[in-house]
Amino acid sequence: MTFADTYRGIRVIDLSENIAGPLACMTLADMGADVIKVERPGNGEATRSLPPFWDGESTVFLAYNRNKRSATLDLATDQGRDALLRLVETADVVVQSFRPGVLARLGLGTDAMTAQRKDLILCSISAFGEGPVGHTKPGYDALVQAFTGIMDLTGEPDGDPVRAAPSVLDISTGMWAAMSIMAALARRGSVTGPQLLEASLVDSGFFLLSHQLMGYLATGETPGRLGSAAPSASPYQLFHTSDRPVMIATSTDRMFERLCAALGLEDLAADPRFRAMQGRIDGRQELTSALEARLSEHDAQHWLDLLGDAGIPASPVQGIGEALDSAIGQERRLVQPADAGRVGDLQLIHLPMDNDRQAPRHQPPVAGEHTNAILAELGISEPAQEEVRDA
Repeated sequence: MTFADTYRGIRVIDLSENIAGPLACMTLADMGADVIKVERPGNGEATRSLPPFWDGESTVFLAYNRNKRSATLDLATDQGRDALLRLVETADVVVQSFRPGVLARLGLGTDAMTAQRKDLILCSISAFGEGPVGHTKPGYDALVQAFTGIMDLTGEPDGDPVRAAPSVLDISTGMWAAMSIMAALARRGSVTGPQLLEASLVDSGFFLLSHQLMGYLATGETPGRLGSAAPSASPYQLFHTSDRPVMIATSTDRMFERLCAALGLEDLAADPRFRAMQGRIDGRQELTSALEARLSEHDAQHWLDLLGDAGIPASPVQGIGEALDSAIGQERRLVQPADAGRVGDLQLIHLPMDNDRQAPRHQPPVAGEHTNAILAELGISEPAQEEVRDA
């Protein structure tokens, strides 16, 4: 059995938008599940309109919606709701990211769905959870980064807080949602009734801050912004050479000694102030100045060669294109061509856990591309299908 056969025969209904829910469902689709994306009629889900575009298709949508089928249903109509409930009856998993309470007001809440499928796995994704306070607050990745403290810790000490460039909370929440669904599928034979799962961006944000939170709980001190530096290790930050910056990361006393030997700074390693990690953290500014003075004498490649020979983790700060074109970027084969479709020469980013890169590469669907076929699978007659579409 290949990676892409893991969930063959499992049906997932994707009622989510943006990144977290679609990523969770795409993960299951890559593993062989039949994922049906239910979208609003017309333009489909919101990310289809977000730039930049590839042959007229949003790259945000393309990134998280491959290997799915799409049906457009107007859930504000009786016909659309009835069609969705018939679809839920055939499903193993439903993933939804509506604002808490919206589906219930439409008559499509937990009770309505689990009445259709007694052992349904229902995963709800939101920004702040479904509690008395959380369910009232809308939110997106950047806003939750601000709320949880991630932005407060990101940026230069003398600058403004900044958001992490990748949608780290959306992506990590999608991963947690996929993992919880996989666990629910694995234990389905040993539990009775539905399994209700919840994933929230705020939980993901706090979890990403685990060691900073532990430090705060232990000391009562709020950590400050350190730019590229790390709070628990030094030297572990960006350094300037004569032509470009490099990131150097040392995490042990022995590694610091090897770094100093490679740089010809043995006296620095022998300095009693810097022999232990705490001393190097306390003396970070003086240590950084001494190292950077030496590093500025030659270009980055000179030092990268020396540090590589010494086994010191170091890398130039690369742009995306440079990273993709690098030997490691090519070796990992994460970017693979999609199958033939409406988007010419489309490249897709594979799941990091698919080491054999065996997942099929079907292009993301057009909004409503499979509506007729899916309604027919439900036994809905052609006149009734027309009724659903007209509604």
